Amino acid sequence: QVQLVESGGGLVQAGGSLRLSCAASGSIFSINAMGWYRQAPGKQRELVAAMVNGGSTNYADSVKGRFTISRDNAKNTVYLQMNSLKPEDTAVYYCNARRVVEGLTPRDYWGQGTQVTVSL
Repeated sequence: QVQLVESGGGLVQAGGSLRLSCAASGSIFSINAMGWYRQAPGKQRELVAAMVNGGSTNYADSVKGRFTISRDNAKNTVYLQMNSLKPEDTAVYYCNARRVVEGLTPRDYWGQGTQVTVSL
């Protein structure tokens, strides 16, 4: 089992910045990738950014050039640096950890979510 705890959300004006943190505990050595998803009211949860073990990253087109995902292995923590925030970024942000075993369906673990609100 993997436990994920997010922090760093809050209220910020458009153009501002926030840094989200996700601390992982439990069977952390089983994690193959970590990422951030977000869900706005009335919309489906979508991938924002992900990082595979080894450093490869993937970003949603809407956040490329503005958001950066990073990881501190010593602290078992993944971060999402969000710059030039827009009102459209307002959502609940969820930390995700994925465990992949060859030949089996991947297993996902989720944090409780942290609210990000961007005002005009």
